[in-house]
Amino acid sequence: MEVAVLDVADVIERQRLGGRQWLIVFLCALVMLLDGFDTQAISYAAPKIAMQWHLTPDVLGSIFSAGLVGMMIGYLVVAPLSARLGHKRMLLASTAVFALFTALTVAASGVGELIALRILTGIGLGAAAPSAVSLACEYTPTRVRATSVLLVYSGFSLGFVVAGFASGELIPRYGWTSLMLCGAIAPVLLFLPIALWLPESLLSLQKSANGDARIHNELRRLFPRMDDLGNAIFRSSERAETRAGVASLFSQGRLVGTLVLWLVFAVNLAEFYFMQSWLPKMLTDLKYSGETVVWITALPMIAGVIGAAPLGVAMDRIGPFVTLSALYGVGALSMWLVGGAFTPNIAWLAVTVFLAGFCISGGQKSVIGLAAVFYPQSLRSTGVGWALGMGRLGGIAGPLLAGTLYAEHWTPGEIFALSSGPVMVAALFVAALGYYYRRTRSKPPYVSASARAL
Repeated sequence: MEVAVLDVADVIERQRLGGRQWLIVFLCALVMLLDGFDTQAISYAAPKIAMQWHLTPDVLGSIFSAGLVGMMIGYLVVAPLSARLGHKRMLLASTAVFALFTALTVAASGVGELIALRILTGIGLGAAAPSAVSLACEYTPTRVRATSVLLVYSGFSLGFVVAGFASGELIPRYGWTSLMLCGAIAPVLLFLPIALWLPESLLSLQKSANGDARIHNELRRLFPRMDDLGNAIFRSSERAETRAGVASLFSQGRLVGTLVLWLVFAVNLAEFYFMQSWLPKMLTDLKYSGETVVWITALPMIAGVIGAAPLGVAMDRIGPFVTLSALYGVGALSMWLVGGAFTPNIAWLAVTVFLAGFCISGGQKSVIGLAAVFYPQSLRSTGVGWALGMGRLGGIAGPLLAGTLYAEHWTPGEIFALSSGPVMVAALFVAALGYYYRRTRSKPPYVSASARAL
């Protein structure tokens, strides 16, 4: 009897999208929601901590950046281990880590201890994101891959929104520690659904004992109406690159793309974390009401969630480079407009912050989507992890630079106006990268066919 040899990615590509695939996207988005909640919660807790401990703005900047340092370690050092451990195991382990150290944050008694705990929490947060993105990519076809990635990462933005509204309810009544306890308990509640319903990485299943049988069973769960595959043997055309690791990010036409991705990630994350870390503090110092502070700070994340689906569709149908460069161009203008909007006219401030959030928060998801479709399956976790990790250099620098300028008595308007320049630089670099691939006809080899329209 002849045994069929099938590429599992081709099998997924030929099937219609099913409910279980959307469940995978949903669970990965929930992981990112908790990631975003924990990342942003410290920004709302920090003003209360500063009052209790009599901290200066530059020390607050160090606290904001500590979690980002940990996330960079998680992205660069821990996330690539998922190639051996499997993405599901990595998600379970990282969720447990950031739940534990968030809980311990409540007992912090000084700045040094708090910074250390935020670094350890950040390691867990950083290790989770690439595996969540990679799992969503593995189990969805290329025609909707960018959309699925943006939907997963919209969970991160939604976590920022939830953190804002939770802080408004909890901190005035129970203090800043109550917000951190929520960030510790929620991952524990999600642990069991991940263990029961989230599948393991296909490449990990392929390398395991009885791998073909396990892949076959998983495909039957994904596609109950699929034709019987019999005793098929499954392979992956991308397996050959698994051993190459980080060096493969610079081979086979990926050198220029990888370097530009790292630069754009750094700029985008610098802008993102500057805005999310310092906007609550700036608005509070400008004597806006507590309710206004919560709503205005939540607007960028709300805009990012709203933009996830249409931006994903645009990337899949129009092309990632055109979509992203246009988004950053508008983002540069919107950040400049925010600089002049700190007035009693709250409606205009809300409009400009919403527009900036759509572009900056939406740009963060979009560039992750570009990275996810740019790299092959065997390099996806490493590629996305390293892009996020290198981008964290910008994420660390953004809040620190803003804190330094704020301590030097720069106004919020001046700082936001200055921030528009790097966003325009990112727009130009993305456009140049698209032009480079079109000019040289050296297309990114793993960008989906629908996303190749430059």
